[in-house]
Amino acid sequence: MTLDVWLLIGAVIVIAAIGSVRIAHRSGLPSLLLFLGLGLILGESGFGIPFDNPEVAQQIGLTALAVILAEGGLTTNWSHVRRSVPLALVLATVGVAVSIVVVALAVQGLLGFEQNAALILGAVLASTDAAAVFSVLRRLPLPSRLAGALEAESGFNDAPTVIAVMLLSGSMTAPQPTVGSFLLQTGIELLIGGAVGLAVGPAGAYALRRVALPASGLYPIAVLSLTFVSYGGAVLLHGSGFLAVYLTALILGNSRLPHRAATRGFAEGAAWLAQIGLFVMLGLLASPREMPSAIVPGLIAGTVLVLLARPLSVVISAGVTRLLRFDRTNWREQAFLSWAGLRGAVPIVLATIPWAAGVEGSKDIFNEVFVIVMVFTLVQGPTLPFVARLLGVAAPGEAHDLSVESAPLEELKADLLQVKIPSGSQLHGVEIFELRLPSQAQITLVVRDGKSFVPAGSTRLRADDQLLVVATAAVRDQVERRLRAVSRRGKLAGWYGERGLE
Repeated sequence: MTLDVWLLIGAVIVIAAIGSVRIAHRSGLPSLLLFLGLGLILGESGFGIPFDNPEVAQQIGLTALAVILAEGGLTTNWSHVRRSVPLALVLATVGVAVSIVVVALAVQGLLGFEQNAALILGAVLASTDAAAVFSVLRRLPLPSRLAGALEAESGFNDAPTVIAVMLLSGSMTAPQPTVGSFLLQTGIELLIGGAVGLAVGPAGAYALRRVALPASGLYPIAVLSLTFVSYGGAVLLHGSGFLAVYLTALILGNSRLPHRAATRGFAEGAAWLAQIGLFVMLGLLASPREMPSAIVPGLIAGTVLVLLARPLSVVISAGVTRLLRFDRTNWREQAFLSWAGLRGAVPIVLATIPWAAGVEGSKDIFNEVFVIVMVFTLVQGPTLPFVARLLGVAAPGEAHDLSVESAPLEELKADLLQVKIPSGSQLHGVEIFELRLPSQAQITLVVRDGKSFVPAGSTRLRADDQLLVVATAAVRDQVERRLRAVSRRGKLAGWYGERGLE
């Protein structure tokens, strides 16, 4: 087929996938299930598009996961996840190790797996999926601390699980590693990846704040490119590219950069395209004819994972966090964390690593993981709102944070801020003069119900208003902090000690 035909097919697939997102949103199903189903329909048992190359799938899959992790970092609010980071880090390390061991021991005893194959299956299933977690949890009214723990965990735990699967598959070292060498290698790669991410992120933010690019559309491209500079640099240094890309994106996404809203929108679009391509490709790679033999072992391994390994890893991780005197979680929160550990594309992509490396029985592992993801995502995803209400961890009154977009006016040494007042914001009902903005800042335009007008000092703000604020560069940060503070605690925010910090 010619390139034009492939472009047409690709465009039709993307449009069909976008339509399925609407269906998934209404039904509460994670969209990944529909994408995987679309790939199965297009594959050998449907339209007959042939694809049976685990090496190519592995490379495309890891690249797509890097894009998804970059979007996750760019759209994660550090102020929401900061308290949850210790628990997320313990879940991504100690929790991953516990999950690997429990699943491996269970499938060895119940299914007769060999030790190496059991450990590989445990490692493949140990990681929660960033795309699945972000798409489901961001529609749930959860306390920021609980949602932050799940988001941060899904961002951090890809790195150790990828390293574990590669080591166990023999693709990084020829002999099977001992426990000591395994931990040493994992630690070194995580340290290198973390160092690269912590270096590229601040350096990129510093450069973007001081270089006025000629077009606003270049800022999102520059930000996403910086995350891949971090990824590629860490891999070249034999470090964890996934940890590097997530840390870089987290830093850039929470830095005061020009056109942050546009950057996040661009990253979300890129992540959706990566998800569509990734899940459809994995659906093409799967063979429905081989799935029946994987159903029973897949259901057994998945049940062990969901009802034993995940809860045990959460309980132990919460205990470690408590011993270290970090944030505490009660049994209700631990139960929800256990049920919300969604698996998605990450385990399926990781299952291509031993398959591409020629590990014996790896095709069976891929099929079993595919069954686990399809069945248990279908069970867990739609039931999360019910479980949150049942456990009493939902927070329906939680207000959305204030969104501020900025554009540099270099010649005037000023910034133009675009502010959207969300529902639940304490800015609703506040008169403009009560904001007490610095004298070098002024609200110049209000857009309400599709109509724009120049406000007076006595104009009362409303939810869903959009404001244009012009501020000199010297007071821009002060203006942002004041608007956030009033949005959170009202015009007397200062009396409550609210400073509007991110």
